[in-house]
Amino acid sequence: MSLKDDLKKALVSKVMARRLSQEGTAARRAKMEKKRMKQGLPHRVDFFHQVDDPYSLLAARALKPLQKRYDIELKVHIVGAPDDAMVPRRAKLKAYGRRDASLIAPKYGLTFAHCDQDPDAAEGDKANAMLVQAVEDDTILDVIDAVSTALWSGQSLPPLPMAKDEDTQEHQVRAAHLRKQLGHYLGAAFCYGGESYWGLDRLHYLEKRLQALGADKHPASAPLYPAPLARSKGTQTAGSKKAPEKPIDFFVSLRSPYSAIVAKRVFEVAKSADAQVRIRYVLPMVMRGLPVPREKALYIVHDAAREAHRVDVPFGRFNDPLGLPTERGLSLMPLAQDKGVSEPYLLSFLEGVWAEGINAGTDRGLRTIAERAGLVWSDAQLALEDDGWRAIAEANRRELFGLGLWGVPSFHCGDALLWGQDRLWALEEALQ
Repeated sequence: MSLKDDLKKALVSKVMARRLSQEGTAARRAKMEKKRMKQGLPHRVDFFHQVDDPYSLLAARALKPLQKRYDIELKVHIVGAPDDAMVPRRAKLKAYGRRDASLIAPKYGLTFAHCDQDPDAAEGDKANAMLVQAVEDDTILDVIDAVSTALWSGQSLPPLPMAKDEDTQEHQVRAAHLRKQLGHYLGAAFCYGGESYWGLDRLHYLEKRLQALGADKHPASAPLYPAPLARSKGTQTAGSKKAPEKPIDFFVSLRSPYSAIVAKRVFEVAKSADAQVRIRYVLPMVMRGLPVPREKALYIVHDAAREAHRVDVPFGRFNDPLGLPTERGLSLMPLAQDKGVSEPYLLSFLEGVWAEGINAGTDRGLRTIAERAGLVWSDAQLALEDDGWRAIAEANRRELFGLGLWGVPSFHCGDALLWGQDRLWALEEALQ
């Protein structure tokens, strides 16, 4: 890479850091609110419901409580399944989604009764037609839970009027287009004022934003859907006994922003339970031939930023390590493991490229990352010539897929198979 290209990347990194900062977010929100008030518009929240998506089923149950609690205009849109590019491992996502929905539902006082497989496709078509008609009849909030629950539990759908096939398809096309305009790509998405909030996991952000705008009818009450949090901070509760040691297989990618914001907390949770973390690094999805469309990439980086701000993790001034920087970073992992500094090296790399704008594709950048983690640069230079890490990364990928998972960060601990930094609380529970 030339000096000119390096300086250009550094400039882009600084600009993006400003956009992802809390100050940048506040400025954008203020601009959106000023525009809304000038036009005399209500607080409009758009919700996108996918009938064969378990997360949509759970999120739909929040619609009435949200409308009752907040001064909002709630618009429901019925969407079909996302494009393959958005969910490259569709079958695995469906199977995992059923398990995950069962896991998180009790955290919000809900249940998730379902068959061991996805809903019948023909029944799903009927459910779509019913819900589209209900949107037209303005009865959607009264029927969406009953229809979706019946579909997922394998029961007969309620006897409700159905829209014509062509009207259902037209509605779904318009809904998908609107969702893309608003910046999202999956079912169970809430959109408000230029931001997206996916599923129950992100509703606390929407609630906090509405509260700040004075749209909360009961401002003294606790939020309806608070975020589940891991409790550990690297120390045990006084008088508690250590749990039996369970190793944690931590599947991680150096190019994953969610991996970057959760890695330090994973090691903290492990230390509190006296558990070993086994770092199972894999190549990024793009470098494994899987596409990441632009709207998906933009949502992920903005979502990771607000999650990082919430848990006070440095993030935002990043220097995308796609390609050579990731390969160079992974080539030092076997050395770091051999020297007993794999944890500080992983944290140094992730923080360096995702929070400090370090270019790991240069010797200067990678040397900074390596030496502050305890590695000797002359040793690192020799390790850069060894491609042995590739076989390890591929073996880790095969094991990840064999567990029924595919994305990162993922965790395997005992019987627990978890995907995403949102499930850190579940990893902690698995260690208890």
